[in-house]
Amino acid sequence: MILLRFLALLATITWAGTAGAQPLAKQLFGAQKQSSQQKPAAFGSYSRGCAAGSVQLPETGPTWQAMRLSRNRNWGHPEAIDYVQDLSRFAAKQPGWNGLYVGDISQPRGGPMTSGHRSHQLGLDIDIWMLPGDNMRLSRNARENISSISLRRANGAFVNGNWTKQHHAVLREAAKDKRVARIFVFPGAKVQMCKDEKGNRAYLRKIRPWWGHHYHFHVRLKCPRGSKGCVNQDPPPKGDGCAQAQEWVNNILNPPPPDPNAPAPKKRREYVLADLPQQCAAVLSSN
Repeated sequence: MILLRFLALLATITWAGTAGAQPLAKQLFGAQKQSSQQKPAAFGSYSRGCAAGSVQLPETGPTWQAMRLSRNRNWGHPEAIDYVQDLSRFAAKQPGWNGLYVGDISQPRGGPMTSGHRSHQLGLDIDIWMLPGDNMRLSRNARENISSISLRRANGAFVNGNWTKQHHAVLREAAKDKRVARIFVFPGAKVQMCKDEKGNRAYLRKIRPWWGHHYHFHVRLKCPRGSKGCVNQDPPPKGDGCAQAQEWVNNILNPPPPDPNAPAPKKRREYVLADLPQQCAAVLSSN
């Protein structure tokens, strides 16, 4: 049965490619409703890969809520699911928090998404809302309509009044986990954490400034041990990264003049299945 499905998939792709309309990888992976019946594995890189044997984060737990359930993006590598649950238990101990609101992880089989992220393809990226998780009994309808809160002002150069010590504590705990490669958050939050941290600063190396990421922070886990087909991102530069984050903020407040010799940005090409690691064809064809 698996072989027949695989041959049918290849035939469809071959025909489409011959006709000049090869299906996009995001269409193929976005159509999957369940994970593959394979051993959990990540293949490729965070923005060009897929995920086998993903596990679904339960919609509701004692200290977490999966949000925007209609997207069906609460799937990930077992290590990602364990990580979310571990961090949520810590968050639930913070004043005003009863847990975490969890946004996108990955599609059931990873791969390029039909909309939104370029990453989140391996089941190792996790978006966690900045809105403190107070109500752990939200209805499905509420989870579609409730919104997170923004923590930035001045285009990301500073935190606003929504920033709390609890946000700092949750981000610190999130980064200290050995499974984490890096965490993306808006520049003003990183600078504020650099100013406020009075203890061990080593974890700050993993907190990386990036555009957006003021309604949620983005956790990226390392490739799990033994994942031969998984490609880790290069580690962050040495040091706490605070000077670099301050430079981001300085450039927001006083933008440097545009470079007249800068090349025009290239439009990103949409991937087809052949652009992804070869294991991804088997991930798609598996029951």
